[in-house]
Amino acid sequence: MRILIFNWQDIKNPLAGGAEVHLHEVFGRIARMGHDVTLFCSRFDNAPASEEISGIHVIREGGRSLFNYLVPRKYLTAFKHQRFDLIVDDMNKIPFYTPFYVKEPLLGVTHHLFGKSIFLEAPFPVASYVYLAERAALPMYKRIRFIVGSPSTHGEMLRAGFREERTHLINYGVAHEVFKRTGIPTSRTPLIGMVGRLKKYKSIDHLLEAFVIVRQQFPDAKLLIVGDGDDKPRLVSLARTFGISDFVAFTGFVSEEEKVRCFNEMHVAVNTSAKEGWGLTVIEANACGTPTVSSNVQGLRDAVIDGETGLLYEYGNREQLAEKILLLLRDEHLREQLASHALQWAEKFDWNIAAEQTMEVIERVQFEHRMT
Repeated sequence: MRILIFNWQDIKNPLAGGAEVHLHEVFGRIARMGHDVTLFCSRFDNAPASEEISGIHVIREGGRSLFNYLVPRKYLTAFKHQRFDLIVDDMNKIPFYTPFYVKEPLLGVTHHLFGKSIFLEAPFPVASYVYLAERAALPMYKRIRFIVGSPSTHGEMLRAGFREERTHLINYGVAHEVFKRTGIPTSRTPLIGMVGRLKKYKSIDHLLEAFVIVRQQFPDAKLLIVGDGDDKPRLVSLARTFGISDFVAFTGFVSEEEKVRCFNEMHVAVNTSAKEGWGLTVIEANACGTPTVSSNVQGLRDAVIDGETGLLYEYGNREQLAEKILLLLRDEHLREQLASHALQWAEKFDWNIAAEQTMEVIERVQFEHRMT
């Protein structure tokens, strides 16, 4: 089977997030099943125009800002004539409107709808554009089957009018061969960490404010922020303003191996996002035996069993966030108890199962297309 995927980014893009991890983990396995998988995505600095990653043939063209306009043109001038058996629309930014022009069997994948949360991330004109583009696209996307990765997003799709029998919940996985306890000891001094893209809607500034409170009781505590993104300059400036620059390290983009080392060294990992499709980094931390403190929002409340694998706090409440972090730093017994349960919880999530279930949906999409 020949599969073509449209997504804004690939896994090597410095701005790659959970959507790209999901794409490469699932469709890389599908490629290893013997299928031909091609990803069409935007370029980034110093990236080759094409390469093979995890068995997926990656083609990069166009800039990130206007990639949504390039997709239909590239499809109509090139891909349409290459006889793909399935097109996958990974809808995680401005939609590509594929149901309007794609004639092959079409499958949608989404991690969460932006809705009004985009206004937390982008300036009003840009946010309005993204919001209206998504609203305009939803009616045509309701005609195709979709895969989602969390109960929260499944419920969000149903509330938006998608049919339950055509919206498939397939759990995300975790790369257990990579994310695991490695024997690297936990940091000698209290280490709090955040792993992910540095985006405004991730609300990492809340963690910086909470860290100021934490340091009042643990003056030797350190904060490690792992990842890159366009919000980094603002966050670095805030750390300086709060007087904590000497105790906060920004690593930038790191390898998976380095990410695992960081997770193993942390006492607690934190996710302060306003909204997520799923807490992928939560489960990755759990697989390394690291408990988390996360905001009680869509996606993250699916990934955290409050009081068992981690702790949830009220989004935006910096004082409560600091209290939860302090609780785990003070109470080693509770921290180890949560870590033990977190390891067991992470074992439930497997990319191999996700790939197999995705193939079942693909086969259903193809069957329906043949019947029309």
